Amino acid sequence: MAARGSAGDAALRRAAEQWLLWDKNPKTSAIVKQLLAEGNAGELQKYFGSRMEFGTAGLRAAMGAGISHMNDLTIIQTTQGFCRYLEKNFSDLKKRGVVIGFDARAHLSSGGSSKRFARLAANTFISQGVPVYLFSDIIPTPFVPYTVTHLNLCAGIMVTASHNPKQDNGYKVYWENGAQIISPHDKGISQAIEENQEPWPQAWDDKLIDSSLLLHDPYAMVNKEYFKDIQKQCFHRNINKETNLKFVHTSVHGVGHKFVQLAFKAFDLSPPFAVPEQKDPDPEFPTVKYPNPEEGKGVLTLSFALAEKDGAKIILANDPDADRLAVAEKQESGEWKVFSGNELGALLGWWIFTCWKNNNRDTRAIKDVYMLSSTVSSKILRAIALKEGFHFEETLTGFKWMGNRAKQLMDQGKAVLFAFEEAIGYMCCPAVLDKDGVSAAVITAEMASFLATRNLSLSQQLKAVYDEYGFHITKASYFICHDPKVIQQLFDNLRNFDGKNTYPKSCGRFKVSGIRDLTTGYDSSQPDQKAILPTSKSSQMITFTFANGGVATMRTSGTEPKIKYYSELCAPPGNSDVEQLKKELDELVNALEKHFFQPEKNNLQRKTE
Repeated sequence: MAARGSAGDAALRRAAEQWLLWDKNPKTSAIVKQLLAEGNAGELQKYFGSRMEFGTAGLRAAMGAGISHMNDLTIIQTTQGFCRYLEKNFSDLKKRGVVIGFDARAHLSSGGSSKRFARLAANTFISQGVPVYLFSDIIPTPFVPYTVTHLNLCAGIMVTASHNPKQDNGYKVYWENGAQIISPHDKGISQAIEENQEPWPQAWDDKLIDSSLLLHDPYAMVNKEYFKDIQKQCFHRNINKETNLKFVHTSVHGVGHKFVQLAFKAFDLSPPFAVPEQKDPDPEFPTVKYPNPEEGKGVLTLSFALAEKDGAKIILANDPDADRLAVAEKQESGEWKVFSGNELGALLGWWIFTCWKNNNRDTRAIKDVYMLSSTVSSKILRAIALKEGFHFEETLTGFKWMGNRAKQLMDQGKAVLFAFEEAIGYMCCPAVLDKDGVSAAVITAEMASFLATRNLSLSQQLKAVYDEYGFHITKASYFICHDPKVIQQLFDNLRNFDGKNTYPKSCGRFKVSGIRDLTTGYDSSQPDQKAILPTSKSSQMITFTFANGGVATMRTSGTEPKIKYYSELCAPPGNSDVEQLKKELDELVNALEKHFFQPEKNNLQRKTE
């Protein structure tokens, strides 16, 4: 055992020594030199034990030294691999080029920052004769897919860790269709990274790009064209000009402030009040524990205070890279209601379809209209589609699936009006095939302004949507688990519940009527018992359907140490006993946690508000 340990230790030392031959960042190389001097195998393992995995979401990890972190060298290696992969796939790469954007993240101790990473990535492509459209300043993530489509580029890279903790960064990749990559591209890129680890001769000399004719700055053009394109979703300019409704906006120390202000201007709405302590980008995120509006009221404390002071009824909150949107509204009682992602999805779906219907008198056109949502999101769009006559499709979790499916449908001449996921992501405008918190914010503001002319609040309209199409009550949460073995065991237990290869027949008092396992490809509701949606052995995902009409999905997260669950109870129109439905769903969720998660036995940590 000791011999194997020492062989492992020697391999780690070799990896660290190899790193020092290549790393020209003084801060990260100093960290590695110190690790080697101290000879601490445990610490070396942390930095050199395994390379960050390049998946369909690209890279996401803490900034720091070594192959397991985001730093100058791993960015150079990743981009070299990506560049070679693109060269293999596009004969016209040197004519069309790529776009690169970045957020405001920075990490003093390792010298890493989103801007620095973006410049090194640009330098890699330019050194190979590939044109690069590098934004000269911070931008929202949706601007990258927008630019890919708008300029017909081969690919896009956004350097961002979205709403992750401050020490993290990420490298998100878009294909030529303007959607995030899906398999097998992740595997192909991953392999190309392995084959291109030694930095190319000019890899570190990023000053070269400033005088290169291959470097272009799309900032001014995109700032003009994007806001022109989203105006196609503006249907009530006169109401917008005259509304007395006041809005508060927070960008949670991220990039969103300037762009939401410009979006309001494009729609002829008065600018929202910006939360002063949070409007400017700050990589320390000093006023919040987590810079994620999905985490609920804690992130919105300063927004509530400003809204009370200025008499604003509605709060719009973007996450730090402005691709997500949370919305809160002051109720008659004086309380604030923060809408769930599913509730806002219901409102935006209703609104966007209503606007489409009012502007399309030809009733035959509805046969080409589509809306999409992910399989763990509310089925409210399905209920609206059934009643109104348009198409609804569900995809796997994540906008990579919805973006790619939307593009397929659009290429067939279909109109994809809207797509959403419960994790507060909305695609309201076909010019961006990804979630976009900027267009979603201004479209929500126009919807609220329109409803105000009818003396309706967002909450009242949400109830009207449920009255018409049936109540859809949802509840989602997660447990934190840092041990992959425990997670594997938990899901294995569900697949071998009453003996080998048997799933649970009930959960407490709730009878299970159907099971779909997208890890193994099993679906009890299909004649051949094979799931229709694509399956993935690398992630866990099981959906249980219950005899009472409830549905619950348990899945692992691709970017965080979480086991998530999503539950929904759908009632047909006319069943208006909401409290009874909520009570029933609460009981179902309690049973799910107790029997399927077993948090005490598995030592799982609950989500804390």
